[in-house]
Amino acid sequence: MKKEFNITGVCFPHLHYMMDTRAKMAAITDMVERGQYFIINRPRQYGKTTALQFLQNDLEKSNNYFPIRLSFQGIDSKWYESDEAFASMFVDEVMKMLKFTAPDLASFLAELLPRVEDMNGLSEVITQLVHKADKKLVLLIDEVDASSNFLPFLSFLGMLRTKYLERFSPIHATFHSIVLTGVHDIKSLKSKMRSGDQAQYNSPWNIAADFEVEMSFNPAEIAPMLEEYRLAEQVEMEVAPIAERLYYFTSGYPFLVSKLCKIMAEKLLPLKTERCWVLEDVDRAVNLLLKENNTNFDSLIKNLENNPALYDLVYRVIIDGDVISFNPDEPLTNFGRMYGIFKENGRLAIHNRIYEQRLYNYMTVKTEITYGRDYNFSEHFKIADNGLDIAAVLLKFQQFMQSEHDKKDQDFLERNARLVFLSFLNPILNGKGHTFKEPQISEEKRLDVVVTYFQHKYIIELKRWYGEKAHQAGLTQLSDYLDRQHLKTGFLLIFEHKKEKSWRQEWMRVGDKEVFGVWV
Repeated sequence: MKKEFNITGVCFPHLHYMMDTRAKMAAITDMVERGQYFIINRPRQYGKTTALQFLQNDLEKSNNYFPIRLSFQGIDSKWYESDEAFASMFVDEVMKMLKFTAPDLASFLAELLPRVEDMNGLSEVITQLVHKADKKLVLLIDEVDASSNFLPFLSFLGMLRTKYLERFSPIHATFHSIVLTGVHDIKSLKSKMRSGDQAQYNSPWNIAADFEVEMSFNPAEIAPMLEEYRLAEQVEMEVAPIAERLYYFTSGYPFLVSKLCKIMAEKLLPLKTERCWVLEDVDRAVNLLLKENNTNFDSLIKNLENNPALYDLVYRVIIDGDVISFNPDEPLTNFGRMYGIFKENGRLAIHNRIYEQRLYNYMTVKTEITYGRDYNFSEHFKIADNGLDIAAVLLKFQQFMQSEHDKKDQDFLERNARLVFLSFLNPILNGKGHTFKEPQISEEKRLDVVVTYFQHKYIIELKRWYGEKAHQAGLTQLSDYLDRQHLKTGFLLIFEHKKEKSWRQEWMRVGDKEVFGVWV
């Protein structure tokens, strides 16, 4: 059967092109062999279920372990009405699984099921099952997030915790290892117990080992997938540079890597006269991905819309360019990292460039609805050879800001000036061009915007005014950036956060570069 790049559900090596998971699975298997209880908590579409499937396969081949794999996704809420209901459901689900892998153990459980009236009864059944089995039992439970909202599940974890602490006593014999998967971490399970009269201050899962396996994929792990595809489909490519480029945009987020490859294989390659992938194809795939709707992006946006404080923090990082220390104990930072929005990069940073650009586009469009509608005639700024008169665009924006200066929403304009400009620019591009952000960390908190329009590229640096000395240093930095982009002309939009603005405009020479600046 012909393989494909998979972006939904579990990946299977005989059906899908896959990245190299050997190091990750070796680390996870080692944790199981050491008898650890842990949760693989990572964002959506991060390979958690695939890892659990691979772990099950590896354990089934072993002479020492017997995996029992369950999924709590979609479990009827009636099973969470009481400890008895949950305990009975758990035994029933285990029996269903064992009917196909160990019928004798399934029959044994069927005889014990009537004794399961509460968590104590379930605990005794687990002990007897462990003694009956001729291998070490490993419990694998997928998708536990929804279950963590219900007290019976937390009681279940508490029972397993008690058994773990007494596991060397025959009357408390229990699973050798337990592996859960979900988005939320152990602290979130702990916090959900702190309500009402039943408040508890110890996590029912504080016996869990830290899960520190790197689940994102580095270029060396991406490359084997590309090589397999290259050989199977007879597609020419330089594997190493393309793997590096995929990592550059995705930071190894599994869904995003596979999605870009799928776009190149199924949307871009059929349009080519030669069967080849080149670096520019990765960029084209990124552009196509940024324009589409999918459940991954929907979840990303929803998390911001449902949490205004998180939205504001992301705004500070992406639009304002604020340098914020990474503190995993800070609730917003922890929440954002848990959902794949943030990462540590010597500071608080957006996890990957695709997410950063998608959120940048989203915030821009939100503001565009209010402030971008008056100047959506790109023909006003078009010049020869399908070029764009960026100087004229900046002057028109300066005029717009002057006209809005004394209006009641001036405070909004001041706080969101960068975003207002980007929103102002989008309709002018009118689908014929794009803007991409390149964060620059400096005292001036610059935001370098790369504008593409037909075959042309322009650099617009957005920054606050911090005085002449910082301004001159910033011009030198901009000149260096123009060098890297092989451009001779750059543009500067400076925001003066004061009541009396200068409304300046001037051309400046920096070495062999020309820079046009506008103050607003």
